[in-house]
Amino acid sequence: MSRKFWNWVRNDNDERILMLNGEISNETWFGDEITPKEFRGELNSGQGKVTVWINSPGGDCFAAAQIYNMLMEYSGPVDVHIDGIAASAASVIAMAGNHVAISPVGMMMIHNPATVSIGDEREMKKAMEMLSEVKESIINAYELKTGLPRKQLSNMMNAESWMNAKKALELGFADSILYDGDDEGDEPEGMIFSRAAVTNSLLNKLKAQVPKPDNRVDASVLNKRLDLIGGM
Repeated sequence: MSRKFWNWVRNDNDERILMLNGEISNETWFGDEITPKEFRGELNSGQGKVTVWINSPGGDCFAAAQIYNMLMEYSGPVDVHIDGIAASAASVIAMAGNHVAISPVGMMMIHNPATVSIGDEREMKKAMEMLSEVKESIINAYELKTGLPRKQLSNMMNAESWMNAKKALELGFADSILYDGDDEGDEPEGMIFSRAAVTNSLLNKLKAQVPKPDNRVDASVLNKRLDLIGGM
């Protein structure tokens, strides 16, 4: 059974606060009937609004999918607060919030699912097909929350996209920014960081710095060769 990665800091009908900190299931839920049942039992042990605070780099996508489903099926409203990071599988869980609020210094990250597989060509093809289906299921959650086109979401996942609070709000991954007052003034710019774009940019810069081979030959050398040929 995987170690518990969630904690109810308050759990009564007046206020229910759930903390998700660290890796989402450091051991897979796949084939584990105990841990998901325990989480569901605790979630459904009370009533009223649940506020889920997330600060997680991600983890097991199967665990995240089940938590997402349980929160979506919960009878009461669910608010999600991202106070640090909601990356990878944790970003999927965040999509279950009726209202998602992110800290002004918070970050979100989405990317393609990954796995480790051993076997022959057929096993590798099965692993690729499985990852493709998992990706499509993750896109379902992002699409339902943001309303963005699936192609755009797929491209963002391909690029491993990091979003600050402003960009997450602009793209619909969040509904509001925590602690955001009504003061007017310059708002921070929405920024999205793409690891693929940065990598490609770096490679292009490195290519530009590599000197091109000089295939030119000194004229005196050519003349000597011609003299040799003429003297034959």
